[in-house]
Amino acid sequence: MPCLPGSFEHVREDLGGDLDRSHIWFVRTIRTGHEVETLMNTVKTGMLLAALTALFGVVGYMLGGANGMMIALGLAVATNLYAYWNSDRLALAAHHAVEVDERTAPDLFRMVRDLSQRAGLPMPKIYLIDNPQPNAFATGRNPENAAVAATTGIMQMLSYDELAGVMAHELAHIKNRDTLIMTVSATIAGAIATIAQFGFFFGGRGDDRPNPIVMLATALIAPIAAMIIQMAISRSREYDADRMGAEICGQPMALASALAKIAGGVAHIPNMDAERHPATAPLFIINPLSGHGMDNLFSTHPATENRIAALQALAQQMGAPVRSGFAPRPPSGSPWGSASRRGPWG
Repeated sequence: MPCLPGSFEHVREDLGGDLDRSHIWFVRTIRTGHEVETLMNTVKTGMLLAALTALFGVVGYMLGGANGMMIALGLAVATNLYAYWNSDRLALAAHHAVEVDERTAPDLFRMVRDLSQRAGLPMPKIYLIDNPQPNAFATGRNPENAAVAATTGIMQMLSYDELAGVMAHELAHIKNRDTLIMTVSATIAGAIATIAQFGFFFGGRGDDRPNPIVMLATALIAPIAAMIIQMAISRSREYDADRMGAEICGQPMALASALAKIAGGVAHIPNMDAERHPATAPLFIINPLSGHGMDNLFSTHPATENRIAALQALAQQMGAPVRSGFAPRPPSGSPWGSASRRGPWG
């Protein structure tokens, strides 16, 4: 008879060991806390998206009255429909990503396949980006049409377990459908900036034209407000993906170590494709743009130190060996060798 979810037998079986009831209670308490936090982040994300949509309507109304608001909402629908179907292709093309398979990148392919099975996800498409900056991102409108992309730089820098943590983080984004959320927020924010600028230069004439001061304030403030909301959405989703990614790979400290290495690499290695396409920055595991700073309103990602601290706390809560780590290893003769070595191109 199958174990009921949440039962003592189910939790013990899920954790793969003979644990006493006090240990099971501790783990179950951790999971319940995570579920509550995830729910709160989801609610916050929904409120931020609602605020972004409302801002879009307000901009349209301020620049063109009721007709302007209807035009703005129509533009929002059109841009979101286009982004829904084409966001993955556009993001991958912007970074010249090349699809790989089990023949061209066997170790990476097997790693993502095993992690996907562990996460209960369909196998995503896998892409490599010929870029020295260590980084990675996920994209796609749903788990059935998803892709993960990694730079050659990240594969050179990270150990096997660290890269597994990064790939698990990206799979968490897919499982949480963050890729769609970020696409929607990015397109609405971009459309707000466009319509604010367009309205300022080509607004109504004569008595129909709004007060020039109001138009100027709208053109300047609305894009900044939209960007702040978009960045807030991105930051809340990163914490969720870090936690779920650590649970998928089973090694929070491997992901924490990867974040520290990636942040150090990004600080010294520019990504010119990302600089040319800054709207894709929130997709990456670490902000790829130069000049990013602390965990503030204008940051696309939480401060790396804060993310590492959260993962350290998660590792202490899980308690080694509460959950087994990512078990699959490269086959004998793999360029990775042991998990402690650098990447296959290092």
